[in-house]
Order: sequence, then C-alpha cells, then structure tokens
Amino acid sequence: MRKAKLAANLKWLFKELDFESRFQAAAHAGFQGVEYPNPYAFEPTKLRGWLDRAGLKQVLINTPGGPTGSPSEFGSAGVPGCEQEFRNGFLSALEYADWLDAGVIHVMAGNVPPEVTRRQAAATLVANMSWALEQAQNTNTVLVMEAINRFTMPRHSLDEIEHAAEIAAVLDSPKLGVLFDVFHVQRSGGNVLERLQNLAPQIAHVQVADSPHRHEPGTGEIAYSAVFDQLDNIGYDGWIGCEYEPTTSTLESLWWRGPLGYEPAQGRAS
Repeated sequence: MRKAKLAANLKWLFKELDFESRFQAAAHAGFQGVEYPNPYAFEPTKLRGWLDRAGLKQVLINTPGGPTGSPSEFGSAGVPGCEQEFRNGFLSALEYADWLDAGVIHVMAGNVPPEVTRRQAAATLVANMSWALEQAQNTNTVLVMEAINRFTMPRHSLDEIEHAAEIAAVLDSPKLGVLFDVFHVQRSGGNVLERLQNLAPQIAHVQVADSPHRHEPGTGEIAYSAVFDQLDNIGYDGWIGCEYEPTTSTLESLWWRGPLGYEPAQGRAS
C-alpha cells in the first residue's frame, strides 16, 4: 500500500458536473479528500455541508486571488504594494480553513509587476509570510508555498521550488512548508526524484499531473511509477492532489491509479 492519500482537485476533475455534484462524484470514485483553490465563491456553511454529505476531508484551499489581469490575480503574497490586500485575503483564508477543517493553505505568491524587481518581490514575500505565520500560530493549518514554472507563468514571484524551500528555511517554522507540484518541477529543470529527496523535510503537500500537457499521470514524459516509489522512500504520508486536465472524462482518466499502486476504494452510496 502507498503511504500517501489521493485527493481530487475539484477545479480540474469532474468538470462534467456542477460544483456541488463534484463532491459526491469524488466520493463515489474512491477519493477520501478534496482540494480546490477558490472556496470564496460559496458560503463556508454550504461547502461544509457538501463535504459532510459526501464523507470527504477538505485537504487544501488557496488564498484569494485579486482582479483578473492584475499582478495579484494569482495571489498577492509576493506582490509589493499589495500588502493590505494580502492580509485581508489571508485572514479570509484562515476563516474558511477553520470552517472546512482544511489542513493546508496554499499561500499564492502572485506575479512580479513590470516595475518591480524579483529581489523586491522576494523581500515582500518573506515579510508577508512571516506575518501570516503569526496569524496561523494557534490554528491546525499548515501554510505552503508553490513555485510555478516560467513556461506557464513567466512573471510568477516563485519560479523554482528551491527558492520556496529557502524562504521556508529562513522563516524556520513547523507551520510552513513547500507544495511539491510534480508538473511544475518537471517543467522547471526536471530531476524530480533527486529534488524530492533533497526537499523531503520541507514537503507539506504534493500535486500531480503529467508533463508537458498537464494530463493524468501516464500520458506524458514523467516516470510516475518512480515518483510514487520515491514518495514512499522519503516517508511522505500526506495528501497528493490530483491537479490535472483529464484527456477524456474524469472517471476514464482515473485508470492510472491501479497501475501506480492506488486501488480505488469502493464507491459510496448517496
């Protein structure tokens, strides 16, 4: 048996259904946990009800994004000048995490504005993360930072997972780790197995999709059997978010779970 558990990312999976129906669909497909980036479009009580009726664990949420087209569209933690926006959004994320019993908040860094240097963005990110850790001190939630590859997002404040790990090391808190997104790591230099080994102590969450087209594992260039073996080798026993674009329907795209050692659980009654 694999040590880690699979969570369905409801932004990417079961898009054939309306959002509410995706919870029951994930449970019937054998998932025990779900993640999604944007709970803020719904009242937390409504989300809590959908989780409870499906018997699911809320694994991860993201901090809010800003207006479409703005530097903070994909987060504000690393965007100079958006400090108050970040603080307001992070406090909202903490409230939702409490309601949903979410174990992880992905603190989105955002994009570096054209007039700002990456050094300035990094300093802002450190300062904001330090403040966020103080706010999360007495909660049950861990914060994570994710690096986004430059092919997908050229101006993202974090574009190498080692940079995220360096910030986590500087802040040195058990409440802070890195989100190891296998797709982004592969697109940012590869060497996935070695980097899993090197960063093992700081990995607090994992997400999977194949490269280069972000479909389900087994459809691209990543040797996912070796990746899952390495996750077992380093002792990772947390959640793995399935954050990929299915090549067909979601249910048909789940074929990879068996060959990679994740036999789906029995479906549950509605």
